[in-house]
Amino acid sequence: MVITAGPEFVMMAQTDEELRHIARVADLVTPDGVGVVWAARRQGHGVPERVTGVELGMDLLATAEERKRPLRVYLLGAQEPVLQLCVTRLQRQFPHLKFAGHHGYFQPDELPGILAEVAAFAPHVWLVGLGQPRQEKLIYGSLAHLPPCVAIGVGGSMDVWSGTVKRAPRLFQAVGAEWLYRLIRQPSR
Repeated sequence: MVITAGPEFVMMAQTDEELRHIARVADLVTPDGVGVVWAARRQGHGVPERVTGVELGMDLLATAEERKRPLRVYLLGAQEPVLQLCVTRLQRQFPHLKFAGHHGYFQPDELPGILAEVAAFAPHVWLVGLGQPRQEKLIYGSLAHLPPCVAIGVGGSMDVWSGTVKRAPRLFQAVGAEWLYRLIRQPSR
């Protein structure tokens, strides 16, 4: 289990005991936000840079493609048309990989069927983009019941990978101000 912990996740984990436990038992927690990197450094932890779900997921897929590894990747998240566009684009970009997925707008009673789909696909990588903390809680509660795989919470990455949402310009990313760009574009968030 990989958690890409942004500032919201860190703050939620302060008051949510279950989320704090999940963060402790995760195999890898990356700092997904300049605020997390700054706070970790301030507390004396050597965190060289932020690692976003968008970049981690894309780098993983690109590395598998470069090495011609036939990974099976299951995506759970986004709206149905966005997910389909994402799967189509990823399959075109990474032809050695096999993709399947299910949209993220489902009712709780649908979850057992979705997890059965995931299990039948037997992914090597399970990318879950349901937002924090929902995605981490779902991964934690489900991973032991699935064939062995790496599960990564990727938030809104599928919207970016599909091309329906644009990331901040590189300049904002480079100076650690992607949050400012997002605030300007989505003040309600």
